[in-house]
Amino acid sequence: MKHHLRSLALLAGIALVPGCIKKIAVNAVANTLSGEGAGAFTRDNDLEFVGDAIPFAIKLMESIAEAAPKHSGIRWTLCSSYTQYAMVYVSWPADQVKDSDFDAYERGEARTVNFLERARGYCMAALELEYPGFEQEFMADSTAALSRVEAEHTGLLYWTGASWLARISKSKTSMDSIAELPLAADVIHRGLELDPDWADGSLHDIAILLEPNLPMPGGYERAREHFDKSIALSQGKLASPYVSLATTVSIGEQKREEYVELLNQALEVDASNDPDTELANTFAQEQARWYLDHIDDYFVE
Repeated sequence: MKHHLRSLALLAGIALVPGCIKKIAVNAVANTLSGEGAGAFTRDNDLEFVGDAIPFAIKLMESIAEAAPKHSGIRWTLCSSYTQYAMVYVSWPADQVKDSDFDAYERGEARTVNFLERARGYCMAALELEYPGFEQEFMADSTAALSRVEAEHTGLLYWTGASWLARISKSKTSMDSIAELPLAADVIHRGLELDPDWADGSLHDIAILLEPNLPMPGGYERAREHFDKSIALSQGKLASPYVSLATTVSIGEQKREEYVELLNQALEVDASNDPDTELANTFAQEQARWYLDHIDDYFVE
């Protein structure tokens, strides 16, 4: 919390200082919001409380980003923030009312796509700042462009791929979006090449969801391999890999018993074991309970 108080104090002084001093102050705020201080929003155990705070935080960061056009870090953080807000606080509530209030579901889906477009735009802007000419080169030759990205930006690749893949998943009727799937997959695969252990196996976790949707055969087998790696790297302290495998591979292969077992394993994770993962575990376990309650929607007797 002290980091955000310091940020607001700096903001209050920006209007009072001229020229280069103002630029220094702006960049100091940007560094704070895109660094350690940004974690205060995820080190919490109350999903609703954090959800109420995130929109203000995002708009604050966007104001700072406009005043710091060369700051890649704050654009990286905006990408991750928009992605998480879209999926947790807009898409997930919409998914739960799809059968009971289809109009609300469609509104939620439209908002989700809008936020995910913003997210990917900020990630690509951050990559462009770190690697000038990246975006144009990427669209022409993704392999060549991604080969320039270094391991220190593995997290940026993760959020680029996560926001892009999520947007594609919400645009199933758009052939243009579906055609982008190999490009988004290239981003995740490059991240896995650079640092497969990043963030306790988070790249493997997203690969569980990705691999079954790629056109190459063997997607379910590859997803299971990534699941094993994710569980090993996180030492079983994250609930999300269990939910990911259950809701993709177990449903895809119609393995009802495995589905139940995986979701119960997710619920057995101690959500409070680490303040850095408590919010993510709380959300994954909320999903696990919902999927268990709606099991008959996904399996044919």
